[in-house]
Amino acid sequence: MSEPTAGEQTTELRAVTPIARRSLHDELVARLRNMIVEGELRPGARLPEKELCSQFGVSRTPLREALKVLASDGLVEISPHRGATVVQISRGDVEEMFPVMGALEALAGELACANIDAAGVAEITALHHQMVAHYHRKERAEYFRLNQQIHERILEAAGNATLTALHGGLAGRVRRARFMANMSPPRWQQAVEEHEQILAALTARDGAGLADILRRHLAHKAEVVIANMTAAETETETETHTPAESVAG
Repeated sequence: MSEPTAGEQTTELRAVTPIARRSLHDELVARLRNMIVEGELRPGARLPEKELCSQFGVSRTPLREALKVLASDGLVEISPHRGATVVQISRGDVEEMFPVMGALEALAGELACANIDAAGVAEITALHHQMVAHYHRKERAEYFRLNQQIHERILEAAGNATLTALHGGLAGRVRRARFMANMSPPRWQQAVEEHEQILAALTARDGAGLADILRRHLAHKAEVVIANMTAAETETETETHTPAESVAG
């Protein structure tokens, strides 16, 4: 590098722009993901770039980058003609995804029991008690957020980057499917009881026991999601056929 000549000024560059850009990108991805998972952006809905840019106060470039991430997560489909739309999750998707997620979480539970320290268990215990408080108050959205954090902490405690990457590839779609399902009071109580068992196994560092509980926990979630899908399909079919039957009668 040549020395500056007389009259030239040098400027020290600081690495602040990439950090700010990365923060914006992550925040945008997180907000859009939550809007999809929690149903604000419904399956099949088109994602209007102009309105979203205005809502978030961003240009189209970071928005499109965020949509590409969500597309790689299986939450968004990008078409040259239609733009971005929210992916619809089918019963077949659920039947394929949940056993795989159950296997990944079971492995995470085994590894977490081998690696987690007392502070990690204490953090998950605190999250569990907060989640149960939301359950008693019937605060569904808050309950699901704490529930998700508990599963994420167990995954982090596993300390396996490959496992984390594989889990991340399914997590968005599984969360969306779970949030779509309205749990009955008995099933919600069962889910909380299963989380009590999860915490007990983790505290005891019972890797095999925790793996079994997590696998069954995901299987039960799949049953609830499929039952809700079946009920919704039946309701739709009834609404579709009722007018025709009335005319025929």
